[in-house]
This record gives sequence, C-alpha cells and structure tokens, in this order.
Amino acid sequence: MIEQRLAELGLRLPEAAQPAFDYVPVTLHAGVAYVSGQLPKVDGAVRVTGKVGAEVDVVAAQESARVCILQGLACLKDALGGDLERIERVLKINGYVASAPGFNAQPAVLDAASNLLGAVLGERGRHARAAVGVAELPRNAPVEIEMTVAVRP
Repeated sequence: MIEQRLAELGLRLPEAAQPAFDYVPVTLHAGVAYVSGQLPKVDGAVRVTGKVGAEVDVVAAQESARVCILQGLACLKDALGGDLERIERVLKINGYVASAPGFNAQPAVLDAASNLLGAVLGERGRHARAAVGVAELPRNAPVEIEMTVAVRP
C-alpha cells in the first residue's frame, strides 16, 4: 500500500544512502526504528546548499525536506527487509534547518516533510516534531531530518 501510494503521488524512493562516517542508517530496537539524520541527497549528492533565508529560499528548503523524508523511508525500507508495511506509526521527526541570522520559519520548512508523511502514510504518518534552526549542517545542506518510527516485528 505504501509503495502504491508513493507511485500515485508520482514519487519513488531513491537508493538508500550509505553513511560516509561511523554510524548505521537505522537502528531497530524493541519495535522502534531510529532513522539517522538524512540529508537531501539526489543521486548521492546534496544539490541545494546554503542557509535558508539567505542562499536558499523557503520553497527550495521545503523540497529539500521532502527529499530527506524519501531518503529516510528508503533507509527504513532496507532496514525492514524491503517491507514498509511494517511501519505502525511515525512517532517523531526532528528537523534541523541551517538558518541565516533572523530566519525563524523553520516550522514552515518542516511542514513539507510532515505533509509528505501524511500523504504517504495517512494517520500512521502523523507525528510529534521538533523544528530547530542551526548554524551549520554537514555538506552545507539546508535541511537534515531524523525519524523515530514504531514498527511491527
């Protein structure tokens, strides 16, 4: 159903990103999947870079947030043996927005991620959230998102 819903929305999951450093993309423990922070990589590279409110506008940052969610779902799919139907509920997402001084619309950026999860997963995609402005992100990315997801065995 989830894969079908993605297709209906004209979306496809990318190849799951592999960490460049010493961590795993997803840790599964006691029915919870902890998805590491995902950058908005397209074909293995961050294509939009800079601070939101300066070099990156809100619309481009929102698209980056959606890419982060698709990356996170791809990593989750790998960790769940290819079966996204094991997702019970997205519990929380933490979103980090590289913000120019004075930029305070981080929630508007993260709404794109929240809306995508709702569109793909329905009620299972509704979640708690933090939207945090930060000075810098890896690879000069404008957005990074991590997820905590309840999963079935």
